[in-house]
Amino acid sequence: MPSPFVLVTPGATRGLSLALTRQFLKTTNYPVFASHRTQKPDSEIKELVLDGIRDDVDPTRLNLLRLDLTSEDSIRQAAESLDGALSKANLDDPYIHTAFITGGVLFPEKQPADLDWAKLKETYQINVISHLLLIKHFSRFLPPASPKFKVAVPSKWVHITARVGSIADNHRGGWFSYRSSKAALNQVIKTFDNHLDMSRNQAFCVGLHPGTVKTDLSRGYWNSAAKNEVFEAQDAAANLVNVVENLQTRQRGKVWDWAGEEIPW
Repeated sequence: MPSPFVLVTPGATRGLSLALTRQFLKTTNYPVFASHRTQKPDSEIKELVLDGIRDDVDPTRLNLLRLDLTSEDSIRQAAESLDGALSKANLDDPYIHTAFITGGVLFPEKQPADLDWAKLKETYQINVISHLLLIKHFSRFLPPASPKFKVAVPSKWVHITARVGSIADNHRGGWFSYRSSKAALNQVIKTFDNHLDMSRNQAFCVGLHPGTVKTDLSRGYWNSAAKNEVFEAQDAAANLVNVVENLQTRQRGKVWDWAGEEIPW
């Protein structure tokens, strides 16, 4: 019988990715594979992730991968490490039950003069290109279209995007590179979901907007964001996991917010 697992990448040492990793450890029985880019020993990273929840979870369910979003070699090697770990675990037909791809960076340009070549490249590298490369190297772990490999419910491949990536919802401008990179990511989401659909994979892809999460990425905007959209990381993670658990196949290829409301393109 196929064996499900959860993938959270990147950044399991902080912010939303850390909170998502803890949420899946606390609320499911699945093995959880989470990535980090540090050179610290896995034992130290595990202590960080399990801090405060160790008494409630089986720590052996947490598995770590080293992954640097700026290097395709690193992404490829992380996928190979995952493959090796799954083989060692002797799981029957392992497959991704849920994948959260969370990589993002924000440089908030207010006017064209604020645009900077180096920051533009970094924005698109992290917010778009890394997501494409994660699809390239990790989507092979999604359940295939095969009558011999049948899963109970379709797998869900999730990219963290943002409401400001919506062209229809852009009424204020600003944040040129962040807005445009998230709009590009939304196109990636739709395109990858079309691929999964046409290939008849037992999976679909969506985007999720978590609201303003109290992390270093958004620190300067906690007070200016709508009050009902500012969340501690653990609350944001609980919201997102709840939305994903309730998504149906008919909702595929779209972007949803933390409350389960559709965000227009």
